[in-house]
Amino acid sequence: MRIIAGEMRSRTIQAPKGNDTRPTLDRTRESLFNIIAAECPGARVLDLYAGSGALALEALSRGAESAVLCDCGREAARAIRLNIAALRVEDRARFLQMQDTQAIALLRREAARFDLVFLDPPYRLDTAPACQGLHEAGLLLPEALVVIEHAAASRPEPGEGYRLTDRRKYRDTEISFYRYGREPDAV
Repeated sequence: MRIIAGEMRSRTIQAPKGNDTRPTLDRTRESLFNIIAAECPGARVLDLYAGSGALALEALSRGAESAVLCDCGREAARAIRLNIAALRVEDRARFLQMQDTQAIALLRREAARFDLVFLDPPYRLDTAPACQGLHEAGLLLPEALVVIEHAAASRPEPGEGYRLTDRRKYRDTEISFYRYGREPDAV
């Protein structure tokens, strides 16, 4: 795996060992970041199921201000720590080795707020509870972009406060893009 573009372009990153993590393919990640390129500069990023950290690290490479990466897996934690150190982004990237609910609770206590959120959990995991937790904890800024990667056969239902703006299919993977906040005023 490698960083696709930006200040860390072409630098390699480690993927976690084992079958617990399904890293986003470079080609899919490149397509995703072509779509959200304008969202990255200055963004405060949350990658709630970070795996290797590739999505948050790509956002940092493309100008994001900071990133919080969360994963509870031992191999994922090892890979994320190695990748943060190898890319020398310790001053902009923070890793939380804990469950999504624990991370949301901690970030709520810290009054953290995010513009860009990646949710790429194991395919069998429903993202609705995490989306509801982000909403209830007040972690999302108005018009935050929430990007959910999921099996093409399933459709996430994030719940209150989210509106679908785009959906793209890449073989058996689908990426759904949601804006957080109230509906825009009618023109």
